Amino acid sequence: MPTRRLALLFVFVLVELFGFSLIVPILPFFAGSLGASPVMVGLLVASNAFAQLIGAPIIGHLSDRWGRRPMLLFSIGSTTISFVLLGLANTLFLMFISRFLDGLFGGSIALAQAYVTDITDEQNRARGLGILGAAFGLGFIAGPALGGRLSVLGFGVPAFLAAGLALLNLISMALWLPESLDPERRAQLADEQGEITPRTLLLVPWQVFRSAWGAMQRPRVGPLLQIRLFYSLAFTLFQSLFPLYARLHLGLNVRQTGDILTYVGALVALVQGVGIGWMTARFAEMRLVFYGMILMVGTLLGWAFAPSVPFLLVVLAFMALSSGSINTLLSSLLTKAVYVQEVGGMLGFSSSLQSLSRVVSPAVGSVLLQVLGTWAPGTLAAAVMAWVVAFTWRTLLRGNVPPENGGGN
Repeated sequence: MPTRRLALLFVFVLVELFGFSLIVPILPFFAGSLGASPVMVGLLVASNAFAQLIGAPIIGHLSDRWGRRPMLLFSIGSTTISFVLLGLANTLFLMFISRFLDGLFGGSIALAQAYVTDITDEQNRARGLGILGAAFGLGFIAGPALGGRLSVLGFGVPAFLAAGLALLNLISMALWLPESLDPERRAQLADEQGEITPRTLLLVPWQVFRSAWGAMQRPRVGPLLQIRLFYSLAFTLFQSLFPLYARLHLGLNVRQTGDILTYVGALVALVQGVGIGWMTARFAEMRLVFYGMILMVGTLLGWAFAPSVPFLLVVLAFMALSSGSINTLLSSLLTKAVYVQEVGGMLGFSSSLQSLSRVVSPAVGSVLLQVLGTWAPGTLAAAVMAWVVAFTWRTLLRGNVPPENGGGN
């Protein structure tokens, strides 16, 4: 495994996620200061994901042809601009514009995963994606806490710092990160894609979704994609609504919310940076995913009805263990279940499913939270995860369906 390039990518993703995590705890408070209701906060989060649902397939398509590096640079540059707009926002409309632009052009995480897939083999892929996942977790260690503290100077301050970090990332990546796709491979993909025009690019998202039905029918890939979708729907109810939940259910301020997210980030980083490698050396990946999902059902219920902050912290420790394992291992299983020429497209499609969940879950969850109460999103999420557990057992464990490329576990 190319350690130097993986280390460089780890640092870049770490800085990217650190910048993003600065604004995570402040968004509900920022939007609330501009008059947003809980439902409007949910729609603000969903707008970013809706734009990503459109933009991610196009960014991934272009990265297959032009390379991961130039599209990473474009994506990070777009993120920089969107954070500046967020820092300047004095209306909800400008906040929506900022989040929409970031979603439309900011597909750096999916590109980073594709980069790792390019430079690792099947044996090392779970470890490589786990190291990348650890960067996600580490990025959330200091970011939310710092963002909460900086917000006392103004809600725009964390956003401007995030923009500065993104700009630093852009310059560093331009100087040091090499391309992961060799010219021969890019030429082969270009021949397969044919001519690129504005019309063909606009058709890419539609083509991705049109191919979804066929992918869902494949004996191994289909169940994995369905698991990805419904797991993401459940977990995103927690992920997108937690700051709002913390304010309304426990009466926490932006600083306290940031501290809790920092705690979760540290645990996720530990799981993905150390735990994944240890666990996959001893247990089959599919089994780890299955038991992680069972654990997730209990933690989502614990989140829904947490009576106090200490109780919530215990629940979130187990949630970090399950989510940190499931996210990384599902990506690894998907790459091993398809042929090598399908890896980039399948990861892009998987990312689109996650984006779809980030459109649906915040919108639905915020309505449930406002109408029924703060317990409702977690209860719905636990019910969805219980179905995922049953589906996984029925389709992939009891049925023992083989991977389509002859490998994997």
